[in-house]
Amino acid sequence: MKISATISYPDGTSPAQVYELATDTEFRGEVCEATHALDYDVSVDELGDDTAKVVVCRTMPADVPDFIKKMIGEKIDVVQTEEWGAPDGNGQRAADIVLQIKGQPATMKGTAAIIASDAGVVMQIDGDLKVSIPFIGKKVEGEIAKGIYAAVDKEQETAAKHLP
Repeated sequence: MKISATISYPDGTSPAQVYELATDTEFRGEVCEATHALDYDVSVDELGDDTAKVVVCRTMPADVPDFIKKMIGEKIDVVQTEEWGAPDGNGQRAADIVLQIKGQPATMKGTAAIIASDAGVVMQIDGDLKVSIPFIGKKVEGEIAKGIYAAVDKEQETAAKHLP
């Protein structure tokens, strides 16, 4: 299942400010709290070449239909890894993203890009979500996608509190 989401930032925001938030452990923790994570851990490894690796591990309540909850239980552990590249001449950046649900055959692989245009700065997230469960995988993908889009909305709300 293709996932595509855009986070729009307030006027006057620069790509550097968006990258700062994306690599700020406190901000990422606030987003985990806003998404009602039961537990979370955020780590950021800033590398010497102006790149960074962000890992967000969170335990989420399994807010899914009962037929899925019977398979996965009352909560899920999600590991999100982002590998951010160096900025281009305009300060824009891109990251490879991998989202895994521990112990489940569910993964999203994709990209995030911090893009500046005349309309302002956005983060564009695109990925391919795959749940490898015969017969019901597509239904499960739809439920996971709902959670991903909800998390994107919470990240945008949280970012608006931190930016001009």
